[in-house]
Amino acid sequence: MQLLHALCQIPAPSGNEANLTEYLLHYIHRSQASWRTQPTVLAGGEFQDCIILVFGQPRTAVFAHLDSIGFTVRYGRELVRIGGPAAESGYRLVGHDSQGVIECTLVVDDETGALSYNYHRNIDRGTELTFFCDFRETATTVQSCYLDNRLGVWNALRLCETLEHGIVAFSCWEEHGGGSVAYLARYIYEKYGVRQALISDITWVTEGVQPGQGVVISLRDSLIPRRSYVERIRRMAEAAGVPHQLEVEGSGGSDAKELQHGAQPWDWCFIGAPEDNVHTPHEIVDKRDIASMLALYQVLMQEL
Repeated sequence: MQLLHALCQIPAPSGNEANLTEYLLHYIHRSQASWRTQPTVLAGGEFQDCIILVFGQPRTAVFAHLDSIGFTVRYGRELVRIGGPAAESGYRLVGHDSQGVIECTLVVDDETGALSYNYHRNIDRGTELTFFCDFRETATTVQSCYLDNRLGVWNALRLCETLEHGIVAFSCWEEHGGGSVAYLARYIYEKYGVRQALISDITWVTEGVQPGQGVVISLRDSLIPRRSYVERIRRMAEAAGVPHQLEVEGSGGSDAKELQHGAQPWDWCFIGAPEDNVHTPHEIVDKRDIASMLALYQVLMQEL
């Protein structure tokens, strides 16, 4: 969990993922010698702040978004949401501007719902503020801000340790409308002919999805993947004996939306651990679900 703790501490709100990208590139450089297969690393330039790792002869790509929710300082003390963060007066926010490091608190107007901050000075307009990271680990759970999607990134990095053939793509902007997967998917499809995808992201605990019952295979959210592809994944999960649950939702989305709306014939399936306290500083995930998430990805990247 030390790696996950480190990932959660690095601010990377949508549009400003560069620090996390740099951390990942250093991590990959340090770690890849011990991986089963050394990947081709594609980063910078046309890929902006995204990273593509190519292992062996790939058949399937894993997408994990780097960015998180947060807030942007507007005018005066007004804040504008980045993505869909929960807002509650007293939440600790951190950032930095031209005058230095910032630690302030969120203020929600009870009547209008307008967002602002409480701090001893005005913060530069355009400054991004993110939740203060209070990482808490017990024998059975992990709790922190930004497990969505640092846990998906953690899963992808751990997968790299044993991956022989496949692509791992770290994307940007997912929490605030997306944009990067469109060009990543086109590049991957045209360069490597890959058109199968797994979405390494975090879903929600609901009345039908419970913590500790295994990784979630999503049958649908606001979009509907091709059923024959999802059924292949279900059969593989059952044959491997990996604990898993099935999710059916009518809302929500992920990097998959750009695959489904794109010009290339991508198949995709969202597979991730469920979390509670979504989009708050207190997101919590059961360790059993983390273990089954990684185990299922290892099986699928071998067999798909």
